Amino acid sequence: MQPSPDMLRQIYEALLGHFGPRGWWPGESRLEIIIGAVLTQAVAWRNVKRAIDNLKSARLIDINALLDVDQEILAEQIRPALYHRQKSKKLKALMAYIADKYDGDLDLMFQEPLPKLREELLAVWGIGPETADSILLYAGDKLIFVVDAYTKRILHRLGLTDEDISYRDMQDFMEHHVPPDLYIYNEYHALLVGVGAGYCKKSKPRCPECPILKFCKYLTYLQEKY
Repeated sequence: MQPSPDMLRQIYEALLGHFGPRGWWPGESRLEIIIGAVLTQAVAWRNVKRAIDNLKSARLIDINALLDVDQEILAEQIRPALYHRQKSKKLKALMAYIADKYDGDLDLMFQEPLPKLREELLAVWGIGPETADSILLYAGDKLIFVVDAYTKRILHRLGLTDEDISYRDMQDFMEHHVPPDLYIYNEYHALLVGVGAGYCKKSKPRCPECPILKFCKYLTYLQEKY
């Protein structure tokens, strides 16, 4: 199903009216946002916040400090974010890339064209499309729509995309139908996270309370199925 010309806009406005501006991505610096993009893989943000607070207390929100710290010590600091040993390796790899390629200069890094920088980030060990695009959009102000599991689930239940749509196809769909604006890309992704976490859950979705129920096909599907 193809959306009407303004359906994605109406969904955005309904979510914005319900949640208000999300102020996403939280972080006091671009480096903190980059770190958060790695730590948030497969875990709720409250866990990430605890891990970042630990890093702040240990004065590790610093590229050189993250490179110098023992990997096991780093892993313990980020333990609340789960998969802490694997994520400590990812952070080390990402910091090494920034240090080696751009001498630790984030201004210089984000001067690179979007396609080139995205390709470089995806070549770093442990950095997948969602993490790379979160870094590009939220830390680098690059115009790219971030896709996650919530995006795919919600758009499928709205009847707009296939359940098994690829990351790239989902991203192309959103970028084709959503105005190319940094603020809107930022807010839209954050709003979809809000409705996905709070209402459009994988199991036991709270359909009757959902702020975009009027656009959705999923409740009708459930009623017909059961």
